[in-house]
Amino acid sequence: MNRQAQAALLFLLGATVLHAGLTDLHLRYVKAGLRPLLLLSGAVLIATAAATIRYAWRRGPREHDAERHREPRISWLLTLPLFALILVAPPALGSYSATHTGTALQKPFGFPDLPARGPLRLGVGEYAARAVYDDGRHLRDRPIGITGFVALDRTGTPYLVRMTLNCCAADAQPVKIALTGEIPPVLQPDTWLEITGTYTPRRTRDPVNGGPVPYFRVTRAEPVPPPPDPYDAT
Repeated sequence: MNRQAQAALLFLLGATVLHAGLTDLHLRYVKAGLRPLLLLSGAVLIATAAATIRYAWRRGPREHDAERHREPRISWLLTLPLFALILVAPPALGSYSATHTGTALQKPFGFPDLPARGPLRLGVGEYAARAVYDDGRHLRDRPIGITGFVALDRTGTPYLVRMTLNCCAADAQPVKIALTGEIPPVLQPDTWLEITGTYTPRRTRDPVNGGPVPYFRVTRAEPVPPPPDPYDAT
């Protein structure tokens, strides 16, 4: 692997990172807030590739031939992660991870103000935190809409789940809401649902780690496409 090949790999990697950062592809790997750093990294890799090519041209072809024989062939294995990044977009973590990992619900430092009237649109994590740590004070008697994916535990108990992450998909953990009320008779794991209903003070314990899981009383449930960003950032 001579310097031209190294520069080509750097350029391809940088271009791939830029492509991921300019599209929704990066949301499969990192949270949306890291997008600027991802774009910066891609630009730095491309600039490094350009600098490598310029250096190689200035040193002349003789050094290129010497490097070609000196570099071990195993270095070409560095291309495998690159092609994996280009060719394979990993699916978002789903029900399997959710049912094998305990809820990551934690008490927040505070709760933002909610509209005084009308229906509420909340995330899974926000509803769960308000229901558990604020005793649903501002949720009672309010129609609430939530979107998440379905997970079923070993007993068939249905949950609405959203995976939360601090940095990237590798540290994603689930926050769960147990469902009651007018639940569809047939639920498929990993199906995304938009549910409408009301707060209930009923709670249960996560069967994996014993963490608190609030219930939600469903009045309507409709399948929806997965959102562009399948994760909730903490």
